[in-house]
Amino acid sequence: MFDPHSADHRGGLADRLRAQWPGLTAADLDPLPMKGVAHDHLALHALGLVVRVPRLSQWSMPAEAALAYQAEGFRRLAPSGVTPGLQAVLPPDTLLPRGALVVDFVAGRAPRLPDELPALARTLAAIHRVPTIPPRRRPPLADHAPNPIAATVGLLDNHAGFLDDGVPPDVARLLRDELAWAHDLARAAENAAVSAPITLVATDTHPGNFLVGADGIARFVDLEKTLYGLPAIDLAHATLYTSTQWDREVMVTLDADDLQRFHGAYAAAVGPAAWARLEPWIVPARRLTWLRTTLWAVRWRALAASDPDWSSDRVAPALIAHIQGRVADFTAPETIARMHAELASQSATI
Repeated sequence: MFDPHSADHRGGLADRLRAQWPGLTAADLDPLPMKGVAHDHLALHALGLVVRVPRLSQWSMPAEAALAYQAEGFRRLAPSGVTPGLQAVLPPDTLLPRGALVVDFVAGRAPRLPDELPALARTLAAIHRVPTIPPRRRPPLADHAPNPIAATVGLLDNHAGFLDDGVPPDVARLLRDELAWAHDLARAAENAAVSAPITLVATDTHPGNFLVGADGIARFVDLEKTLYGLPAIDLAHATLYTSTQWDREVMVTLDADDLQRFHGAYAAAVGPAAWARLEPWIVPARRLTWLRTTLWAVRWRALAASDPDWSSDRVAPALIAHIQGRVADFTAPETIARMHAELASQSATI
């Protein structure tokens, strides 16, 4: 496994980068603090670049396919103007078993919520306004058309397989009940009065994946899971409890007024026609996305205990302690019951 703190590994990486940026040395590569489980990052401050080194594929894809997918996500989202540009792709080898991407360095800080919710909304609007290409041209990115609800439920079914791995029976029962609701929603979506809109979406839009610059723009930096899907899911993942409580630098809980301000800023940015088509999906997407994040937490806990790629030993101790605490909270019976009561009480017709 590549170790960003090893001088030998940084030296080997500098050797690979010198073909495009002559004169680089290991000293030019500055390991950045670990923020998540899937990547290491090393900054090239003088060049305004960052090397993004995958540690695993969250979708369990082979190394070359996962790297190509992620690189295409950066390319497709470039027209939004709110994501880092892709500068180079380093194929997998013995030093970099999953390869690496070189992308623009984004200077910024974590969003200050709830005050900067409108900045996040405008960024998501810019992503969703990227022109959607015909289905035949969408590969290798995943395409959730024509029913993005059903496609998301398929992912949930995969995650639900981990409910048998030591999950307390009461928690498993509550989440299986929610999964049954999700299947009902997917069937209803087939005959919905308003079809679900499909755009390019970022997917992993929790607030910790945004950096706010001095210009006030919130740039989105984690493009690993870009696909064609329902934009309401991006909006949900930016504002749910399981998202705003995920990153150590955010940790807030939003209220109804905050959500109204966020959705208002998004509606203003995309325009009345796009908002009218999306609005019926906002509430069901929140419940569906909460279930997605909660089942991801169940899956993470199982894989961290059984899969070497996901091992807790490969993550910085302070970060792993934080993740373990968040996963314990998100999968606690009282949290699940509270979130179910809040989300199920909001009526919506699709």
